[in-house]
Amino acid sequence: MSAAELTPPQGLVLTLPGLWSSGPDHWQSHWERRWPGVFRRVEQRDWEAPAAADWIEALEAAALAAPGALLAAHSLSCALVCHFARRTRATVAGALLVAPSDVEAPSYPRGPTGFEPMPMERLPFPSIAVVSDDDTFVTVERARAFAAAWGSRLAEVKGQGHLNSGSRLGDWPLGLALLRELRAGSCGAG
Repeated sequence: MSAAELTPPQGLVLTLPGLWSSGPDHWQSHWERRWPGVFRRVEQRDWEAPAAADWIEALEAAALAAPGALLAAHSLSCALVCHFARRTRATVAGALLVAPSDVEAPSYPRGPTGFEPMPMERLPFPSIAVVSDDDTFVTVERARAFAAAWGSRLAEVKGQGHLNSGSRLGDWPLGLALLRELRAGSCGAG
């Protein structure tokens, strides 16, 4: 792996874990450890049975304190970003929406409240949605519909599961490249 592949984007990135947070082997945790001045986790009050209103409030506070930050969301936090975008006064530079869970699917874990229905409006900032063809929390067809509705560029990967700790992505060079693309304003979305 070259040094260029492991170059974080310029500026601050707010990392947004999904349900149950992101453990030590998750790509978000790798980034936060490796580049603590670039990646900052938005801590939530309840990771097990979150209320959307609480998560939106925490993201709003973090984004207002860091104008122009990028967002790096995983799983349930993709829905969080979409709900947040509807009401925020904050200015964000863009969002990387990784493995958006289908909160309306019967197979989605119980516990989160207020995240349904999945927002299907265009986001007011550039975004890239990343989905694996074998994600257990969203079908490729549904992820494509999300990306189209959000105005996101869709990046499909093969055989990476839920793009979480179990996917063993480590520092995840592809994710870093997509963040650099968002920061440069060359993702073609928004």
